[in-house]
Amino acid sequence: MPRYYTEDHEWIEVEGSSATVGITDYAQSQLGDIVFAEVPAAGAVLTKGSDAAVVESVKAASDVYAPVSGIVTEGNAALEGDPSLVNSDAEGAGWFFKLELTDASELDGLMDAAAYQAFVSGL
Repeated sequence: MPRYYTEDHEWIEVEGSSATVGITDYAQSQLGDIVFAEVPAAGAVLTKGSDAAVVESVKAASDVYAPVSGIVTEGNAALEGDPSLVNSDAEGAGWFFKLELTDASELDGLMDAAAYQAFVSGL
């Protein structure tokens, strides 16, 4: 499954026309201890770059943006009960939402893992 990254520190893992979205380990480390996460409801229609979810830490609140356009098929309900999953497994169990892609060509503008690592090392 290919995984892509945005300059806003979201990751998206694609399988066919479905995808899982979360924030990167770098992003969670910058935020600090996550104390709240709000995920989108199934059926929400997202456009690339739009606000999709909210994550709050002891330091700050931050929006999670949709890396591509799509229709949400599932929000990660586990984050509501245990938002610290984002800290402990940001690129695994701490995912935010799943969606059905509506324009797969939008993936072309995203970074692969090597490009993202180079981007982060320049920050």
